Order: sequence, then C-alpha cells, then structure tokens
Amino acid sequence: MEQSILGADLVESMVSWRRDLHAHPELAFAEFRTSDKVAAELSAMGIDIHRGLGKTGVVGTLTNGEGPSIGLRADMDALPVVELGDIPHCSTHAGRMHACGHDGHTAMLLGAAKHLARERNFKGTVHFIFQPAEENEGGGRAMVEDGLFTRFPCDAVYGMHNWPGLKAGQFAINHGPMMAALDTFEVEIQGRGSHAAMPEQGIDPFISVAQIVMSLQTIPSRLLSALDSAVVSVTQIHGGDAMNVIPDSVVIRGTARCFSEIVRARVEESLRSICQLVAAAHGATASVAYKKGYPPTINTPAQTDNAIIAAKALVGSNNVQLGVKPSMASEDFAFMLQACPGAYIWLGADGSQPSKPLHNPRYDFNDSTLALGAAYWVSLVQTQLV
Repeated sequence: MEQSILGADLVESMVSWRRDLHAHPELAFAEFRTSDKVAAELSAMGIDIHRGLGKTGVVGTLTNGEGPSIGLRADMDALPVVELGDIPHCSTHAGRMHACGHDGHTAMLLGAAKHLARERNFKGTVHFIFQPAEENEGGGRAMVEDGLFTRFPCDAVYGMHNWPGLKAGQFAINHGPMMAALDTFEVEIQGRGSHAAMPEQGIDPFISVAQIVMSLQTIPSRLLSALDSAVVSVTQIHGGDAMNVIPDSVVIRGTARCFSEIVRARVEESLRSICQLVAAAHGATASVAYKKGYPPTINTPAQTDNAIIAAKALVGSNNVQLGVKPSMASEDFAFMLQACPGAYIWLGADGSQPSKPLHNPRYDFNDSTLALGAAYWVSLVQTQLV
C-alpha cells in the first residue's frame, strides 16, 4: 500500500539517498555534507529552506493554504563506531558509522517531503525538521534554544525511530513515556594515600567505593516505589597507578535513567546522600557532580491519538502496538516535546531475519521499511492538515 501511495520512483530515490548517507556518515554538529544534501534536495522540490539552527540543522517549510502547522523531525548524525559489515554502501569514513539508522530517518522524511510537495493534498503548513547531534550532544535542545518553535510555530511536532525487535510493517507507541531521561554522574572519593602494606596509615578510598557501588542499587530497589522505574549504573571506576600503593582518591562514573521528573529529582538526591554518608563513615569525603542530560520522552495525549490514527490508516489496528514497554534508552526529541505537544513512534525494523541491534557495528537500516516510514509522515499530514 505504502509504495503505491508514494510511487516506485520515489522509493528508489529514498534507497539511493539512504545508502549515500550511510556511506558518508558525519558526527554531531559536523553534518556538513549531510545538511548540504538535505538542503539541496528540499530546494529542488520547491520547498523553502532555512539553515543554521543547531549549527547544522535544516528546516524545510511547505505551506498549502490556510490551516494548522505541524513539525516532522528526523535526526541526521552518525556514531563514532567502526563499521564491521561488508555491505556495498559501507562507511567510507574510518571510525564513523550510521549505526542507529539516522540515514534512514533522513531519507524517509525527504521522501515524504517530495511526495507532499508534489501532491499538495493538505491545507496548512508542514515544517520538515532535520536535526543534528541526537547522539549524546543534544542537537534537539540546540535547535529549540535557537528558536525552532518561535521561528517555525508548530501546533504539534512528531518524531519516529526505526526499532529492531519490532516486525517490519508494525508500529508501536504509548500515551506517556516512550524513552527514559539520561543523567550522568561523577563521584570523587578523597581519602589519604598510603603503602598497601600499611593501610592503617591512610584512608583507603576503595573501601568507600566498594560500598557506594552496592549501595547505589538500593535507590531503585529500596528508596523508590516499586511502581516507579529507574536504573542506576556504575560504568567506570578509576584510581591508582601502582599495585603496592593505596591512592589518595578514586573516581566513580555512571548513568541514571528514569521516566519522570519527580523520580529524577529523588534519584539525584539519594545518590548524593549515599555517596557522602558512606564516604564520611570511612573517614573519606565525596565530591559529587550530577549532570542532567536528556529529559524523558513523554508523548502528549491528543498528539499520540493523532499518530495512532495515521499509523492505523496504513497498517491496520492489529499492526499498531499500544501500551508497549518504554525503553530505558534516551532520545533528545524529548527537548522538542518539552517545548511543543507531540508524539514519538517506533517503526518496526525486523524483516525475515531480526535486525542487528541499534549501535551495533554490523547494523544496517532495513531499506524495505523506507516506504512505510515515509507513508506514515504523509498519512499524519493528511489526517491532521485538512
């Protein structure tokens, strides 16, 4: 159905765009070739283009008469990953790879833009938002801070991500949380160094570290309600240089993830308290740096209903999963949802064989889903801008 909506020529163009982008991946805020290509394609479609938001972001605006306005967002950046696959369109840049499918997201939104510019069967304004730096660097926040929604007012904004583990031809969406907040922490435990054979002459920071690592797991299990969700993970411990020396200090780093701002505040408060009290109990001190990163991705009710209607129009009710388990991974589309009502949906990626996981060095976007992804954007526009 979706290919007949778009036309075989447009599907072929999306495949070509996607594979070209895959072969030329660019990292956060350095998507210069990618944004040039996006801008050139939009301009060739007769769509007004605006550049520079979030440094390398591109916004294309298509207006067809009076009516509402919506934003459709795709991310453009790649990851610092060495690609291990042997596909013909493998990355030509060592150490960089489209391991999350942003090449496909960009191609699908370009495909939808071309179809809508050609057919113009809607009333209102569509802003095609091509965002840089989704991976860790907060390009969504940068675009919002640069005036995305003041310069390009949207009644709603929508995002989409390909999703391994979900069958191609299906969508999944929730009212409410889809993705978790991502915060990071660094804790320095300051003790007093000594000879490893004479620990009584110092204050061993590793004693505090060992207890802190275990105690942090009581935050989700004992300090939060069983109905709340949170994950606190210690991912790094650094300290010491010589095997026979107890160091002065040790650094602990990690991440915390949850689905609400109330839980987020409780996690930070508990983490600070545990680190400082445990260190003090052993005569050491704890310096805690807690950095709030991406907020939780929370879909708003009315816009989620809009997304469900658009998806069901394409694949039927049986292929739109509702009330799915949210992901503890994070997504900076959350910054756009904090500034504008909207909804974020997952597009199934698994074909006859399961897709490699996101961020895997052998991952490759499933081109057979390009037509459905673009058709979803078209369906969303046509059901909302009437």
